[in-house]
Amino acid sequence: MPPRKSAIARRAHGREPLPPLQFAHPLPYGALLHEGVRRRSGGVQFVVYSRSASAMRVLLYDGVGDAEPAEVIALDPAKDRWGDIWSIYVPGLQPGQLYHFQADGPWDPDRGQRFDGAARLVDPYARALAGEFTIGPDGRLRPPKCVVIDDSFDWQGDRHVRRGLADTVIYELHVRGFTASPTSGVGHPGTYLGVIEKIPYLQSLGVTAVELMPVHDFAAAVPGPEGSVRRNFWGYDPLALFAPHRGYAAGTEPGCQVREFKEMVRAFHAAGIEVILDVVFNHTCEGNHLGPTLSLKGLENRVYYMLGDDGGTYRNYTGCGNTLNGNHPIVRELIFLCLRHWVHNYHVDGFRFDLASILSRDRNGDILPNPPVVEAITEDPMLADTKIIAEAWDAAGAYQVGSFADMRWAEWNGRYRDDVRRYWRGDFAQTGHLATRLAGSSDLYGDDGRQPFHSINFVTSHDGFTLADLVSYRDKHNEANGEGNRDGDDNNFSENYGAEGPTVRPDVAAVRARQVRNLLGTLLVSQGVPMLLAGDECGRTQRGNNNAWCQDNAVSWFDWTLVDTHADLGRFVRALIRFRLGNPTLRRRAFLEGGSSASGTLPDVEWFSPEGEHIDWYAVDGSLACFFGAPCREKLLAGPDVAAGGIDGLPRHVLIMAHAGSSPRTFVFPRSTPLRTLRWREFVDTGRPAPDDIHPDADGPVVDTAVPLVRPARSLLVLVADANPSAEPVWNRS
Repeated sequence: MPPRKSAIARRAHGREPLPPLQFAHPLPYGALLHEGVRRRSGGVQFVVYSRSASAMRVLLYDGVGDAEPAEVIALDPAKDRWGDIWSIYVPGLQPGQLYHFQADGPWDPDRGQRFDGAARLVDPYARALAGEFTIGPDGRLRPPKCVVIDDSFDWQGDRHVRRGLADTVIYELHVRGFTASPTSGVGHPGTYLGVIEKIPYLQSLGVTAVELMPVHDFAAAVPGPEGSVRRNFWGYDPLALFAPHRGYAAGTEPGCQVREFKEMVRAFHAAGIEVILDVVFNHTCEGNHLGPTLSLKGLENRVYYMLGDDGGTYRNYTGCGNTLNGNHPIVRELIFLCLRHWVHNYHVDGFRFDLASILSRDRNGDILPNPPVVEAITEDPMLADTKIIAEAWDAAGAYQVGSFADMRWAEWNGRYRDDVRRYWRGDFAQTGHLATRLAGSSDLYGDDGRQPFHSINFVTSHDGFTLADLVSYRDKHNEANGEGNRDGDDNNFSENYGAEGPTVRPDVAAVRARQVRNLLGTLLVSQGVPMLLAGDECGRTQRGNNNAWCQDNAVSWFDWTLVDTHADLGRFVRALIRFRLGNPTLRRRAFLEGGSSASGTLPDVEWFSPEGEHIDWYAVDGSLACFFGAPCREKLLAGPDVAAGGIDGLPRHVLIMAHAGSSPRTFVFPRSTPLRTLRWREFVDTGRPAPDDIHPDADGPVVDTAVPLVRPARSLLVLVADANPSAEPVWNRS
């Protein structure tokens, strides 16, 4: 609710004296409501850290659009400071009260001190922001106002879903971009409430978790020189880490985004879908020495940021101008309190840490073997049920895929992305790499106690080409970003198959459609945890832009007409997800044990050449067959393959035949007698046109194992066989 405007106004006109300011406890941080908030005796406690400030003020505003505060409350260093913590209790304030901090202190940029007593500062622990950036009469950039929040909410008994990581299928989406297009047909486009309206669609796909691109409040549009505006659509430019982004709210009341975000999480959980947040603890929107003072710079610049040259410059391991000093105790505390806040207060189910390798750097930027902040996150008891995922690299060359932290952490597997792309593009000698990725990347995770589900497998993400563009463009086309096409990665391992971009050539369109299915099919039958990029299931394109961070328009928005236009592709993806979640063979909790079926016992995994013999890993032929043996029921019940919620489905054997060559190839069925005696049926065949490219109930034609299979160029074949032929398939059960 909005603040009682009359309360501050009456004080300003002298008709009501300011109640005596009362003793305040030094913790916790932020603006916290007193227990008596609904009585006249209630109020707000303001707590902020600053070691070097000589004076601290709280600026109180009546309205979002007010240029000047209605009241300024100065903290007394003798009475309102406890060590390096400034704390004051102000009676009479209510939820919705708007405020800034303001701090005096030394201005000595060469030594890292950047206090500006005229700057309006965002509380680092603000629970919500309201309004927009403005330019003051003095030319300073003024940030949105902080909002005092009442966190009470009727969760209706909601709790975390607690789905096992191995049983997870992640769907990466952008809150605004998912429903901003007029084609979405929702009542609240581009908002948290708009996403709620599309949950039935996500349920129909079968995904079990959404990974939301940054939702902490960020600088989406900041006025610049000569009327220019800097836009940030993706949200990797944080301003208030504890606050849901105000721009995704449907309402206009200050702080309403808090309620709407909780409504969205509650709705996702009611649908059985978990919510994972993409969090940015590596830099802020304040930038380098040329950037504005909006929050941390004006409170304790030398603590919050990594500085070089005795404090005169900002270390930049992010590509964004500054780097948070994550392993300083003060910043470390901010990070894990922030994570606890989102888990406890918003019921989120996990986090993906953007440029997580920065969390491994000390104050000088050197990589630490046991980073304190990573250990704090790993061991924090309130995060014990959450999914913790690292983007295990940064913009300064650190690449820790396979070596980031320990068993508590999963990782975005960038090597999976590159190897699978290169294999299906037909690059030289990629068969062995594909085999390793299909089997869960034991080369990365098998030597430190981790398991296949620590690998988050993906072919595309927000950062790079969409899947449709990956098979339609050889080169990036980022001209619309205004940087002369210099931005974005040049190493995409993409191909256009005969025409750059859109084409009317049916032969090119056919190859592209097949390659999309090859890539999706590979992703969803691989050991590990698959992640899909929103729209890849229906052919979403960014017109060749592989760095659409600033494109808040149709380039980035989900075009919902594609769901109908590419209904066959959506059917393909839904069937793959359902098969995966119904077959524990593809969701193993331990690395596969190889062996030979010629011995009469079916192994966990076995590899074959197109000739039906054991594969020669030194061969350069881009073709292989992979057998995944179904774990026996006794092993499922007794071993690590049992799911948290019970056995999801009857295990089925899977046989994958992948052929990335540009000419047809003959595959002889594996000569192993036990494999030949199983009753194999077609599940996926990307060499066939839709709808015969997939059989959703895995009831395709029975394969004659005595007859060689002629596989078309660039095609994937997935066969299934019941481990117990008399067992009823799980997807036929009600």
